[in-house]
Amino acid sequence: MELHREQALELPTARATVAAAAAALLLAAPAALAAPTTPVYDSNGNPIAVPFVPQDKPLPASMTEEQAIRVVMRFPKVADWVSRYPAKSLTKEATLDDDTGVWDVNVWSSLPDAGQIVEAKVEDSTTRVTEAWTGPQVAWKMARGYNGAFGRSINDSWIWLSFCAVFLLGLADFRRPLSVRNLDLAVLLSFSFSLYYFNEGRVFTAMPIVYPPLLYLLGRMIWIGARGRGSVTPPIWSAWLLLAATVFLMGFRVGLNVESSNVIDVGLASVDGAQRIAGEGEMPYGHMPDDTGKACGPADSDGYVREHIQTNGRCESSNGRGDTYGPVAYLGYIPAYAVVGFDGKWNGGSSTWAGLPAAHLASVLWDALAVIGLGLLGLRFGGRLLGATLAFAWAAYPFTQYVSSSNSNDAIMPVLLIWGLLLVTSPPGRGIFVALAAWTKFAALLLLPLWASYPDWRSFGRGKLTYLGGVLLGTALSFWILLLEPGPLHAARLFWDRTFGWQLSRSSPFSIWDWNQYPSFPDLHNVQTALKLVVLLGALLVYFVPPRKNVIQLGALTAAILIGFELVLTHWFYLYIPWFFPFVAFAVLAPAVRSVEEAEPAPSGPEHERELPELVPTG
Repeated sequence: MELHREQALELPTARATVAAAAAALLLAAPAALAAPTTPVYDSNGNPIAVPFVPQDKPLPASMTEEQAIRVVMRFPKVADWVSRYPAKSLTKEATLDDDTGVWDVNVWSSLPDAGQIVEAKVEDSTTRVTEAWTGPQVAWKMARGYNGAFGRSINDSWIWLSFCAVFLLGLADFRRPLSVRNLDLAVLLSFSFSLYYFNEGRVFTAMPIVYPPLLYLLGRMIWIGARGRGSVTPPIWSAWLLLAATVFLMGFRVGLNVESSNVIDVGLASVDGAQRIAGEGEMPYGHMPDDTGKACGPADSDGYVREHIQTNGRCESSNGRGDTYGPVAYLGYIPAYAVVGFDGKWNGGSSTWAGLPAAHLASVLWDALAVIGLGLLGLRFGGRLLGATLAFAWAAYPFTQYVSSSNSNDAIMPVLLIWGLLLVTSPPGRGIFVALAAWTKFAALLLLPLWASYPDWRSFGRGKLTYLGGVLLGTALSFWILLLEPGPLHAARLFWDRTFGWQLSRSSPFSIWDWNQYPSFPDLHNVQTALKLVVLLGALLVYFVPPRKNVIQLGALTAAILIGFELVLTHWFYLYIPWFFPFVAFAVLAPAVRSVEEAEPAPSGPEHERELPELVPTG
C-alpha cells in the first residue's frame, strides 16, 4: 500500500516536469530559429547553445581557366621553354582541384615527338605558381631535382664534401701538388659539379659537363694501357693508417645506408627478381609485378596507385620494366632476400632500412665485397700499402656511396670484375667472373676479348681454351633460370625482348645524344652511331694491342672500354661511375713497374717503387 502511494505521488510530479519542459521548448523555439553567433552558457557556466557551423563548401574560384593558363605562360621558366615551339602547335588546358584550390595547367605541342611540354600548378587564391616542369622534367620525374631523390643524405653538401676531402687527403701527393696523380684524383671528383646541377633539376647543364672528365680518364687509361706503368709515388700515409680510416669509413657508410638512404626502382627490381626466382620458382623476365591488376594500395599525390594484386595473389608494388637487367643482377640479391624476405611493398620515399630491407642488406654486402676484393687485389700485386690504398679509395669515393645510398644494383658488376682481376692468372677463374659481370650489366660483354688476350694473345693453347670454358660456365650459372620456365627457348626470346630489345631503342634525356627531341638541339644520332662503332672496334683492337699485357695494362684497358661504353650511352647516370672507378684507381695508384718491352729491370732505391714480378707476365 505504501509503495502504491509513493508511485501515486511521483506520477503527477513527472507529468508536471514534462509539461514544463514542453513549455520551455515552445518558448525557446523562436530563439532557436535564430542560431546564436557565440556560445550560450547557463548560470552554472555550462554551455547550452553553440554557434551553428555550416558544412564546408568549395569557395568560388578566383581565376578562370584562361587566367590560370596566362599566369603559367608568363612564368619565366615556362615562357622560355614554350618560346621554342610554334604558337600554332600548342594546346593548353587548366583544371581546378576544388579540394586543394590548385589549378593544374598542362601544355602540349603537336610537333613530332613533342607531346606534353609543360606541367604546372597554380594556387587559385594567391595566383602563385608552386610547380613548373618543362621539357624532360614533364615525363622524367628524376629530372626535376627533388631533394635527395637518389641517396637521401649523401647529397647533403657537408657529407658529400667530407667524402671528397677525405678522398684527397688520403690519396693525394702533397709533395708534388701539380702531379698527374693529383689531377687524376681531381678529375674523378669533378663529376660532383654535374651532380650538383642534376640535383638542381638543370639537366641541360648537368649532362654536357660529364663528358670532359670521361674523355680525360679515357685518354689516361689508354696511355697507361699502352705503357704499362702505374704511379711513381705512393700515398704519404702508412698502410695501417689507411686501413684504420677504411674501417671507420665503412662503419659510417653502413650507418648512412641504414639510417638515411632510400631504395630506388633499380633496387626494387633486383629484389623483385630475387623473389620471383627463389620465392615463386620462375624467371624474372615477363613476371615482374605490374599495374594491370586490382588496386590494393593508396594513391600518391598524382593519383597513381602503385600497389596491385598480381597473378600470384599478392598485393605488390608494380615495377613492370624491372626485368631489363642481366640475370645475375637478380641472382645477386637472393642471399639478402633469403635472410630478410620481401613482402612485395616498396616505400621508395623511406629514408631508413624499413623501406625495403633486402635491398639495403644487398647493397651493404656488395659494398663490403668491393672493399675486400680491392684490398686483396692490391695486396697481391703491390703489397699491404697498395691493398690498403685501393680499399680506402673505394670507401672514401663519394660516388660509390651514392650507389650504396641509392641501394641500386650497380656495385655488382664492378665487384665481379675486381674478383676476376684478382684471379687473373687463372684463365677459367678469369673467364667465369667476366661472364658473370657481363650478365649483370651488359657493358662488360665488351671485355670478353680483352680478358681473353691476357697475358699474350699470340700464345694459343690450354689457357685460351680454359678461359673460354670459364666464360661458358659463367654463362650457364647465369642463365639456368631460363629452365624454370616450361619453354626455355621462349624464355630466351622473352629475355632478349625485355633486355636488349628494350634498351637498344631506349630514349632518354640523360645524355647529349637524344636531345634532338627538344627544339633548338642538334641531332647527334649519326655521331653517336659512329662513336659506337669506334668503341666496338676498340674493344676488339685491345685483344691484339699491346700483344703482351701486365695486370696494370689489363686494369687500365678494362676501365678504358667501360668509359668508352658510357661515353656513347643514350641513358647515362651517376650510378655508372663506379663501373670503371676500381680499375682507374688500380691503374693510377698501383706502383710503377717496368714496361713489358723493357729488357732491363726498373731502377730501385728510395725514389722508386720496387718492381713487382706478379705484374709482368712470364709467358
